Amino acid sequence: MSQGDTIPLNSTSQSDIDEIENLIYSHPSTVLPARPPSPPRAAIPVSSSPFMPSNLRPPPPPTTKTDNQKPTRVPSVPAPPPLPSSAGQSNIASTGFGSPPNTLTEPVWDTVKRDLSRIVSNLKLVVFPNPYREDPGKALRDWDLWGPFFFIVFLGLTLSWSASVKKSEVFAVAFALLAAGAVVLTLNVLLLGGHIIFFQSLSLLGYCLFPLDVGALICMLKDNVILKVVVVCVALAWSSWAAYPFMSTAVNPRRKALALYPVVLMYVSVGFLIIAID
Repeated sequence: MSQGDTIPLNSTSQSDIDEIENLIYSHPSTVLPARPPSPPRAAIPVSSSPFMPSNLRPPPPPTTKTDNQKPTRVPSVPAPPPLPSSAGQSNIASTGFGSPPNTLTEPVWDTVKRDLSRIVSNLKLVVFPNPYREDPGKALRDWDLWGPFFFIVFLGLTLSWSASVKKSEVFAVAFALLAAGAVVLTLNVLLLGGHIIFFQSLSLLGYCLFPLDVGALICMLKDNVILKVVVVCVALAWSSWAAYPFMSTAVNPRRKALALYPVVLMYVSVGFLIIAID
């Protein structure tokens, strides 16, 4: 069969072709316009290095060391301070910083020794000359009431032992006079505008009774009127001298006399009581 020869189509095939052509020409397909091309996207550079490139200038090349150039010294870093030892931590409470030591589980003898040492320390600060006498806040910063209570009871017992009759009544009068007098004198200082704590003032007035305690003890041992007068005068002067700087600095300078006069009056009353008891 040559190329020019044609093969006649079957009638059914010709009808199918005609039907397809009719469908195509009867419903022409609409071709959508082409989509405009999208703008080019910025390409993200991908680097094989794990670090981002820096915009800083590269460091200058190292210069060769000459004979006239001195090498630069890098300052040494100071060593950190050593950690506090257990001995340093144990001294925290003694210096006044940190939590106070636990006194609930300590032996009774340790408590008694600590209280006695505090009484002796406060007695030295109040009665005897020291550089802290002009500042009551420093002198009685660690005030207590055991010392004043002991001095008041000791003075009452000494006067009751010196009395020949009605010893219990003498003790009661002396104890009430000293206790109530200390409270009244403290309220007087506070009402005058004094800058002092109530119990601190009670502690101060109680410690100032120490010279009168010594005078009452001497007068009990030596029954001599002239000796009693001399000893009581010395004890009054000593007690007044001990109380003067604290009471005078606690109130306004214009009200010193109003604060000191009741204190001296109470000490004079105790002195007359010492002399009068036989």
